[in-house]
Amino acid sequence: GAIAMAAAGRLRRRLLLVVPWHWGCSPRRWGTGGPAAGQVRAAFLRFFQERHGHRRLPSASVRPRGDPHLLFVNAGMNQFKPIFLGTVHPRSELAQYKRVVNSQKCVRAGGKHNDLEDVGRDTYHHTFFEMLGNWSFGDYFKEEACSMAWELLTEVYEIPKDRLYVTYFGGDSSLGLNADEECRDIWLCLGVPASHVLPFPLKDNFWEMGDTGPCGPCTEIHYDHVGGGRNAAALVNQGSPDVVEIWNLVFMQYSREVEGNLIPLPQHHVDTGMGLERLVTVLQNKHSNYDTDLFAPILDAIHKGCGGPRYQGLVGEADIGAVNMAYRVVADHVRTLCVCITDGIYPGLSGAELVLRRILRRAVRFCSEVLHAPPGLLASLVPTVVDVLVSKNYIINENEAAFLSSLERGRRIIERTVQQMEPSMDFPAEVAWSLYGNLGFPLDLIDLMLEEKGIRLDSAAFDELALEDAKVRGTLCSFEGRIPLTAGLHSNNVPVTDDSPKYAYTLGQHGQYEFSPCQATVLMLYRDQSLQEEVGAGQRCGVILDRTNFYAEQGGQASDRGYLMHLGQQDTLFPVESVHLCGGYVIHEVTAVETLRAGDQVQLFVDEAQRLACMINHTATHLLSFALRHILGDNTEQQGSHVTAERLRFDFNTKGPVTMEHLQQVEQVVQEVIKRNEVVHMAEVPLTLARRVQGLRTVDEEYPDPVRIVSLGVPVESVLIHDSEAAMHTSVELCCGTHLLQTGAVEDLAIISERQLAKGISRVIAVTGGQAKQAREVGQYLAMEVDSLSIRLKQGSTSIPEVQNLSKEVGQLTKVVASTAMPQWQRKELQTILKALQRTANTAIKKLEMQQAAEKAQSLLAKHCNQPVIIDTVPADSPSILMKVVNHLCDKSPGTSVLLLSPQASGEVLCACQVSKNCLPMFSAADWATAVCTQMEGKAGGSCVVAKGSGNAKGMQGALTTALAFAQSKL
Repeated sequence: GAIAMAAAGRLRRRLLLVVPWHWGCSPRRWGTGGPAAGQVRAAFLRFFQERHGHRRLPSASVRPRGDPHLLFVNAGMNQFKPIFLGTVHPRSELAQYKRVVNSQKCVRAGGKHNDLEDVGRDTYHHTFFEMLGNWSFGDYFKEEACSMAWELLTEVYEIPKDRLYVTYFGGDSSLGLNADEECRDIWLCLGVPASHVLPFPLKDNFWEMGDTGPCGPCTEIHYDHVGGGRNAAALVNQGSPDVVEIWNLVFMQYSREVEGNLIPLPQHHVDTGMGLERLVTVLQNKHSNYDTDLFAPILDAIHKGCGGPRYQGLVGEADIGAVNMAYRVVADHVRTLCVCITDGIYPGLSGAELVLRRILRRAVRFCSEVLHAPPGLLASLVPTVVDVLVSKNYIINENEAAFLSSLERGRRIIERTVQQMEPSMDFPAEVAWSLYGNLGFPLDLIDLMLEEKGIRLDSAAFDELALEDAKVRGTLCSFEGRIPLTAGLHSNNVPVTDDSPKYAYTLGQHGQYEFSPCQATVLMLYRDQSLQEEVGAGQRCGVILDRTNFYAEQGGQASDRGYLMHLGQQDTLFPVESVHLCGGYVIHEVTAVETLRAGDQVQLFVDEAQRLACMINHTATHLLSFALRHILGDNTEQQGSHVTAERLRFDFNTKGPVTMEHLQQVEQVVQEVIKRNEVVHMAEVPLTLARRVQGLRTVDEEYPDPVRIVSLGVPVESVLIHDSEAAMHTSVELCCGTHLLQTGAVEDLAIISERQLAKGISRVIAVTGGQAKQAREVGQYLAMEVDSLSIRLKQGSTSIPEVQNLSKEVGQLTKVVASTAMPQWQRKELQTILKALQRTANTAIKKLEMQQAAEKAQSLLAKHCNQPVIIDTVPADSPSILMKVVNHLCDKSPGTSVLLLSPQASGEVLCACQVSKNCLPMFSAADWATAVCTQMEGKAGGSCVVAKGSGNAKGMQGALTTALAFAQSKL
C-alpha cells in the first residue's frame, strides 16, 4: 500500500510536469519547433502568478469530490462551484480565494460532455485534456480579464495579432438582455480592429452552469491557422478546422432562477479556460493537436510497438483502413487511462469506472483489430505517457488480456453472422445483444465494427431485447423445488453436479484474482416441465452439466452470470442468465442460440467482475456480522442476508435500539479488519467436528455434511481445537459462499441504511469499495451544504422572501439527504440539523410577518383614524401577512370592520376582511369578501367574522366601490 501511494505521488508530480520557471527564450530562438508544452504551461502559470498576483493552485483530481451529478471533473471550474453557488463555508480556505490560476486535468467521456465517440475521427477531440485557467472571485472583472489575456497571447506568447479574432455576446431580446457592448469596447480599446470583434448569439456567447445558478456573457478568442493577411471573420464559429477557439473568458454576473428569469449576482466572477493542447498546437505552428510534443512521442511508441505504417495525420476517406484513427484513439485513451488510474479511478462496472472500462476496451480493440499490435501494447505505452508504477501498468495489462480474448471471439461471431446475412439486412439484434450481455462489448464498439463493414444494427429490436431482459431479470423463473425435475434426473441415473470448481481461484502476484478455466459435458436439458436430450435454437432451457464453476444462488449470495461455448467452436455463445441449485443438481438457465444436445462438450466462462464483486460483498457481510456482535453484544443473531455485486443486506435481532454511534463503531471495527488484510481461511469439515466450535454463528438452514467453515484471520485447524476460544474473537461461520482470500480487497464499508423491520429486528444495507468511498464523499459534500445553509440562516435576514427561499432550500436539501446513498449515521445527523433549521426558518418567517403586519396596521390606523369601516389597498407578500394586518387593525380598534386588498406582481389581487363583533349578525365577513372577489372574477370563503379570497387586478377599482357599497348597506 505504502509503495503504491509513494508511486502514485510520484506520478501526480510527474503529471503536474515541474517545468522551468522562465519562458526562457524568445520565439525567434525556438527554431521551427516552437516552445515545449511544459514551457507553455509554465509561462501561463508564471504570468498570472508573478505579474498579476494570482494564487497558483495544483490541479484537482479527475474524480469529482462530492458532486454526485458528475462522472469526471470536466472543466476547470468544478472545484470552485461552491464559490459560484455561494455554498462555500465562510471559514474554509476556498472562501479566502480572490484571484487564482491553475492547470486542471479534465476528462470528457460519458455524461453531458461526452467526446468519446468523436475521438479519433478528427484531430482535435480528446477524452483527456488540460485546461489552463485564471479566476477572479469578486475581485477584477471584464477590463482586467481581457487585457491580461491579450497581453499574454500577444506579448508573452508573441502570437501575431492579425491572426486573432474575438467574439462577444450580441444580446437576446427574448430574455431582455442587451449586447455586451462594454466587452466590445474593451477589445477595441486594446487595439483589436473592429473587423476582428464579432457579436454572436446566446448559444455561442452566453455561458450557463446548469438549468439554474450562476451564468453570464462570455468572450472567446479564436485563432486563424492560415493567416497571410486574409480576413477570416466569416469562418469564426463555423466549425472550420482552420479557425479555432483557443480561450473562453466567462463573466458571471447573473443567476438564473427556477422560473427562468435572470437576476444580477451580488458579486461578479471571472472564469476562463484555455485548452493546453490547442494552445501548444498554435505555438508549435502545427495544424493538429496530435502533431505536438504532447502526442508525437506516444504515436512513435505505438509505431515501434506494432510496426506497420507510420502515423500520417489522415482523416475520413483518405485514412485507408482507419489506421490513423486507430493511432489517435490509442494515444488519446492511454493518456486518459494513466491519469484516471493515478487518481484512483479503475476500470469497473458502474459510473466513471464503467466509462473507463469502455475507454480501455475501445483502445484495446483498435490496437488489436486495426493496428494488428501484439497483446500488451497498451500497457507498454504507459512509461511513455509517464513513468508509471508497475501495478498501474498491470491493471491495464490484465484488463487488456481479458478483453483481447473476448474481442477475438466477438470478431469471429460478427464475421460468421455477416456471411450468413442477406446483403440489405440490418445486423440481427439477438447477436448484438449476446455480444453486449456476455462478452461485455460496449454498444458503441459493436456499432463501430459494423460501420467498418457498412452494416447497421437493428437498434429498435436491440432496445426491445434490453426491455425484455430487464423484465426477465425482475421475474427470473426458478427451478428450485421442482420435484419432477430431481426425481427425473435420479431415475435417469444422472449424477449430481460437481460444483467444487466454483472455489478454484487464486491470488496472482499483483493481487489480482485468477479463476481456473472449466470444461464440462451436457448431461441433460430441462424445458417445458420435462427432461429433454435436445433443445433447438432460440429456446430457453435449464442445462445440467457434470461439473461447473458457476455459483448457484444459495446462502443469500446471488448466482453467477456468464456464458457457455461449444468446445473448439469459438463463434457461438450460450448466455447463462441465472443458476439454481435443485437437490444437488446445478441448473444453468440458458438461451440456446443454436441446437444444444446431451453429450455436447462445453467451456464455461463466468463473468469474473460480477463474481469478484459478490466475493467482496460476501466477505464484507461476515465482517459486518462480527462487528455488530462486537458492538451490540453476543446475543445479536443474524436473521437473514442477501449479497449481490452492487450491495449487501443484513437482518439481525437486537435487544435495544441501534444508535448512530453504534453504526459508526461498527464501521470502524470493519475498517480495522480490512486494514489488517487478514487471510480468509476456508475448509470443509465434518458436521460433528464443526458443532464443537465455540461461539459458532450458524443460521437456521440445512447444512450439507461435510460443512464449509469460513474463518477470518485464524486457521480452521485452530478453531477446531477442543476448548479453543479462538472463534469467540473473530468471525467464524458455516458458509457455502465464495469469499475473498484476504480482507484488504473490501477497501471500505459504509452502512447506507438502517431500519426496523419488526420489533427487535433491524435491517442494514451496506456498500463497499469505491461505492463506499463515493457515499462518504457525498456525505461530506452534503454536510458542507447543510453547514453553509445553517450559517446563512443564522445571519438573520429581515427580508421575508429571502427567509422563505432559505426555508425552501432546507426542504429541498432534506429531500436530497433522505434519498442519497451516504453513511446512515451522517444522514441521521444531518436530518436532525435540518429539522431544527426548518423550525428556525418557520419561526423567523412568522416573527417577520407579525412585525411587518404591525407596522402596516399602525400606518393604516393613523390614516383612517377611528372610522367604523376601513377599506384600502396595501402591499403584502402573502395572504397570511394580509390577514395579520387585518387582525391587528381590529385588535387596536375593536369597533372597526376592515377589508384590505393587496395587488401582487403576478396580476392577482389578495383580499382579507374582518367584521367588528358589534355589527353581527347583520354584517357577514364571508358575504362581504364574496361580493368583492366576484367583482374581480375570483372566489372567497370564511366565517361571519373573518374571510379571505382573491381575484384579478383588472376588476380591482370596481371591487373597492363594491366593498364600500356593501358595507354601507349593512351598517
